[in-house]
Formats: sequence, structure tokens, C-alpha cells
Amino acid sequence: MNIVENHKILQSASIREALIKLDRLASDAILFVIDEEGKLLGSLTDGDLRRGFIKGLGFDDNITDFIQPSPKYILEKEYSLDKLATFRANHFKIVPILNEQHKIIDILNFRTRTTLIPADAVLMAGGEGKRLRPLTETTPKPLLKVGEKPIIEYNIDRLQNVGIKNINLSINYLGDQLVDYFGDGQERNLNIKYVREDKPLGTIGSILLIDNFDHEDIIVMNSDLLTNIDYADFFKTYKDSNADMAVAATSYHVDVPYAVLEVNETNRVKSLKEKPRYTYYSNAGIYILKKDILKMIPRDQFFDITDLMDRVIEMNLNLITYPINGYWLDIGKHEDFKKAQEDIKHIKL
Repeated sequence: MNIVENHKILQSASIREALIKLDRLASDAILFVIDEEGKLLGSLTDGDLRRGFIKGLGFDDNITDFIQPSPKYILEKEYSLDKLATFRANHFKIVPILNEQHKIIDILNFRTRTTLIPADAVLMAGGEGKRLRPLTETTPKPLLKVGEKPIIEYNIDRLQNVGIKNINLSINYLGDQLVDYFGDGQERNLNIKYVREDKPLGTIGSILLIDNFDHEDIIVMNSDLLTNIDYADFFKTYKDSNADMAVAATSYHVDVPYAVLEVNETNRVKSLKEKPRYTYYSNAGIYILKKDILKMIPRDQFFDITDLMDRVIEMNLNLITYPINGYWLDIGKHEDFKKAQEDIKHIKL
């Protein structure tokens, strides 16, 4: 039974059934009472039952006599990160998410999910992983295990933890194994869909094979990364900057073992730096972009995401960077894979 079913109860259910479900939920003990059509009627807690009993209600009375008739909820596609922050600041622990028909489609538990990012996600998972052979001869790189689970599963779990439900996988090499592993995502309370390239389309071209996106913003990422990037802060920075596209970046340091002379055009020395360190920022393979800029991608052609970034810059649109301050590792070579096996013992993803 998934999280939604755990927290739902029909108005026709008995008080005994409600008590059993509340007991099973333990510290998350709140039920959302629905009618026969699945529409939300109210919420029910141990405290509501206790107050009802004090007022003289009994086990034979209807659940609706005990409920709070105006529970807080979130409407799908009609919420903001600021609204969620308000819920959290007011110490709400569990809030139902409703569709347009006021039926519960998800549950936000602030103990396990910090926020709900209103975006779809695309994970690029079609590469052959040639540099990791022979490991990838019979297994696609995203399904190689780091610790107890595949690389890609860490990324999907982290996206789910910030409320992203619509996840698209772009597959090719040994792609059926990914389909078999994740299925349609329903068991994980996700909507997972797949697109498959008939020919190489670069690192972003296959995104046009996806029929529809529910949200106006899309997170695109490589599936072979290990990272604990703060997606909520990344998305908030992107929105606050009114950006058209954002690229996550990792810092790369170059230590020069000698004194460096800075000179002008006539070779006159302007300054001297003793063994300086220079910091550069590199593309980390994680992006957020407006759905509207997908129109810049040519259909059925090889097109890399760096090509898209060039077009965004040429059009004088707002492209920003977001520095990853936490852990990030691109698993491209055997030494990276070995490092990941050690790192996973000490980091939280």
C-alpha cells in the first residue's frame, strides 16, 4: 500500500478501522476522509477521535461526526515554494495534494520531503558507458550498483524527495533493462515514461521525443551522476533570477607551483602572485530550463545541451550558473566507479 492509500479512509468506514489505520501510521497519524467518489471531506487524528468521545460520540457514530471539515491542502499545479515554506513554518507535518476534482493524488510529508518542486524531470540514460567496460557489456551504466542500489536510482529517489513525480528516461543501449527495473513507476508513486532514440540525438535532442510536460520548467540531468545537490535551492535560485536556463556547476581548482607574473601589453610587471590557486567552474550535467526554449532544439537532429546553451546566450536570454557546494561525482571511468563505492559509505544521498 502506497503513502496515499495509507492516509485515506472512506467516510463509510468504522471508527475501529480508523483507529487501526491511525495506529499503523504511528508518528504520521492523520487520516484524510473521502467520499465514495474519492473527494476530500476532512481530516481525522487521534485527538479528533478523543474529543469526539468526550462529547459523547461512540464507536457506532459516523466518521464524519469526528472530522475536521476544513483541512489544509495543496492544489496540484497551483502552489508555490513560498506557500510550502509557510506550511512548514506553521508546523504542518502532513498535507494532502489534490487534483482539480479535489481527489487526493499525493501526500506531502515534511518529515520525508522538504518541498514540492513544480517541474518535470528528464534523465539521460542512453549512453553505452564504453570507458567502464567490461562492467557495461551486459548492464547499462545507469544500472551499475554503487553500494546497495543502481546509480540512477539515487537520482530518481532524490528527485522524488523534492516532490517531482513526472520522470522521463531517455534510453537506448540496453534500455529494456531500465524499463524492466523501474516499470511505469506506480509502485514508487511516480509517473515514469521512456523515450528511445532510433539514432544518436546528442545530449538534449531526444527531449523532443517526449510528448508532453505537465509543468513549465524541466530539470534535465545525466543519469550517471552521484550528487547531493540541493534541488530546492537550485530551483529557487533559478526562479528568483528569472532565468530561462540554469546550469549546475562544480568548482575545479588549479594550483600553480610557481610565482605568477601579471604583465601588461609592454611586458611591464603589474603584480606578482606566489603559488596562486585559480578556481574554475565546470558543467555538472544538471540543468533547469523553461519548456518554451525547447523550440530552439532542431527536431530529429544530433544536438548537445551545450549547443542549446550557446543558442540561449546568442538570443541574449538569461542563462545562470548554480554552484554545487555539496558532493558531486561523474562516474565515467573505472577509477570514478571505485571512488563512488568508497564515498557512498560516508555520504548521504
